[in-house]
Amino acid sequence: MNRKHSATPEAALEPPMVEVVIEIPRGSFLKRGSNGHIDFVSPLPCPFNYGSVPKLLGLDDDLLDALVLGPRLDVGTRLRVQAWGAVTLIDRGMRDDKLVCSEYAPSLPMRDAVLRFFRLYAKCKGLLNFYRRRPGLNACAGWCEATDALARARPRSDSWTGSTIAF
Repeated sequence: MNRKHSATPEAALEPPMVEVVIEIPRGSFLKRGSNGHIDFVSPLPCPFNYGSVPKLLGLDDDLLDALVLGPRLDVGTRLRVQAWGAVTLIDRGMRDDKLVCSEYAPSLPMRDAVLRFFRLYAKCKGLLNFYRRRPGLNACAGWCEATDALARARPRSDSWTGSTIAF
């Protein structure tokens, strides 16, 4: 994590830099997991580039999720980008943080759009989990600091071969 203090007290700390690998390009209908396999075909296109931080695991025992705002990126694109915050999703009762990354700080309307998307996504995921007979609460718990989401993550070990939790 890279954090620089400013000379002026009212200036914010630099957001952390993370490496993200894109799994789902903006506009794609294919939802892929961190293993590259297609989880499902969505009726709606993904509004963001969606991927993960390959060196960190979230509390759901899968790679830490990250979305990258901006133009469409190809599957497999690796980039170092600033994490400006995170959205906390509850999926079957498990906390599943999603870092919100971009070259520039997202505007308040963009943050609201990200939260609206994940509120809808949580409802849709709840229906999918009901259909798959996977119980537990599905909800969007809101926005948090990227540093909080990163503090909850743990380093990925070389022996990790994928999440033990069925998605």
